[in-house]
Amino acid sequence: MTKKSLCVVTGTRAEYGLLRPVLQKLLQSAVIEPRLVVTGAHLAPEFGNTVSEIEADGMPIAARIPILKFGTGSPLATARTVSYTMERFTDYFSQNRPDAVLVLGDRYEIFAAGAAAALLEIPLAHISGGDVTAGAADDWFRHCLTKMASLHFPSCEVYARRLIRMGEEPAAVENVGGLGDENLRSLPLLSRAALAESIGFGLERPYALVTYHPETAGGASPAAQFDALCAALERCGLAAVFTKANADAGGADINARIDAVCAARPGQYVAFTSMGVLRYLSAMKYCAVVAGNSS
Repeated sequence: MTKKSLCVVTGTRAEYGLLRPVLQKLLQSAVIEPRLVVTGAHLAPEFGNTVSEIEADGMPIAARIPILKFGTGSPLATARTVSYTMERFTDYFSQNRPDAVLVLGDRYEIFAAGAAAALLEIPLAHISGGDVTAGAADDWFRHCLTKMASLHFPSCEVYARRLIRMGEEPAAVENVGGLGDENLRSLPLLSRAALAESIGFGLERPYALVTYHPETAGGASPAAQFDALCAALERCGLAAVFTKANADAGGADINARIDAVCAARPGQYVAFTSMGVLRYLSAMKYCAVVAGNSS
């Protein structure tokens, strides 16, 4: 029997961490041939070149599609990137047409890849539809993907019901649960000592695990919000492990502020462009608090 080809698109570290167990199962399938396409921040040195984490997992990569040639510093850069991403994925899907495309979530590069697939009449399957995110354009990127998709895999019953209220056929909506939960259940986490050795940072004192991304809707100042977060951390007297912001407008400014605050408090604060799923979840296990605004 000929396998059906399923293109899976990933653009960020967080999204790949959620897709990882799905990809592992797809690679064992007798009926589906997964084709992983890596794009976005994965291929950018300033965001940790996190394609290396995919390579370290031994995950086959069908294509690498760089898209961040306009930078990430402004809404104009994001708009140009969306346009360019649609062009690049239209070319890729035209030349390597899969039977279906699988995407997760709510980011602009995933919206662009999904739109290219939908316009070429390639069936689109969407994970994590029906969520709601305050203060971010993620909300409408996600809902747009919902309306373009043929199959929906929300993470809880509330979100499944929202998809149906949005007009999706109940038979096309399957509540599969949260993929993050699967990672928490299945990954063998590092011990506190092994984690400290891996990141080169002492974890004896209570610490916060901090990730702050710029808000992309509502007009709030990401820099001012991040400064308020840092002031709160200082009042608490906690150490902090920061993971840097993603490839959104305002992210570079936040990352510069993270570098500055860590340089001012060596031994108390430390920052990583990306920790990888295993180290991040291990850090979450031992931290005193998770702070910031990242899901």
